[in-house]
Amino acid sequence: MPKKQSGNKKNKQSNFAKLSIFQPNKYRFKKNCPLSVKGAPKVDYKNVKLLKKYISENGKILPSRITNVSQKKQRELALCIKRARNLALI
Repeated sequence: MPKKQSGNKKNKQSNFAKLSIFQPNKYRFKKNCPLSVKGAPKVDYKNVKLLKKYISENGKILPSRITNVSQKKQRELALCIKRARNLALI
């Protein structure tokens, strides 16, 4: 006679399923791009005051996950910051 298996694997939950970090997030917050809303300032290499908000103390460009800027505006912002650096405005 074949041996019986002890326990059913389908009913057991793995430890990974119990952890909350592996479960989908129920509370998603919609991030609004501060440069895409109505009445937002235009991104330009001459607008040094705006560009300085998106640069760290060391002069590096801040990532979009920190500043909540959309991908399209982040690329535009990076290009303008590089142009302003090249012209020694920043």
